Amino acid sequence: MTDVSAEISAPFTPYLEELTQLANPARAAEMRAYHKLDRVYLGLTNPQLNDITKAWRQTHSADENVALADALWQTDIYEARIAAAKVLTQARINPDDTAAWDLIASWTPDFDSWAIADHASMAAQKRLVVDPSRLDVVEGWTTSDHLWTRRAAFVSTLPWTKQNHPKPAEIAARERILGWAATLATDHKWFIQKAIGWWLRELSKHDAERTQAFIAGYGDALKPFARKEALRHLSKSAEPKA
Repeated sequence: MTDVSAEISAPFTPYLEELTQLANPARAAEMRAYHKLDRVYLGLTNPQLNDITKAWRQTHSADENVALADALWQTDIYEARIAAAKVLTQARINPDDTAAWDLIASWTPDFDSWAIADHASMAAQKRLVVDPSRLDVVEGWTTSDHLWTRRAAFVSTLPWTKQNHPKPAEIAARERILGWAATLATDHKWFIQKAIGWWLRELSKHDAERTQAFIAGYGDALKPFARKEALRHLSKSAEPKA
């Protein structure tokens, strides 16, 4: 068993121990080699983390879950950070989710891999849907010098790609985020291009016309793979000819 109990404050030791009891050293070594980051890996699977964090969410108050997520995140253990995000990935946090949102937003400077950044962004998605005014904060992420913070602006806002019959406020948010994508279309960092392509691909399933209009206007600025990703679910004729 991997002993990492010293990495977390005493009240939260049992939660970290619950994770370490499932440690798989062989898988942990594979994960370290894959992610190429110097931190502790326990070798847990996503289904294992889903089951554990679901039980935690259901047996604690909102404040307790925020405190737990904060403590787990601070360990910098890979699975603990993923678990921290999953503890806060729920549609409703009653009576108020402000503390959860503030904590998630505070994590962005710590993002250092797509996996951790994207799991935290999934938690952010829920909080943004609850209060879309928080898009004001996310817009600031798009101008960050930090790669993963810029990427999080798109992964966190994926819910606005999914409405088949968006309300006026949802259309306005969709247009706003497409504006961010237009601005960052010339940011040729692979993970930024991938995120923009992902956002447009999801949008194309529900709003092909807007996706095609974006590609017509800004597709030349995107890397070819991102443009291809954006149009994956549309006919080949949708891509403007050179």
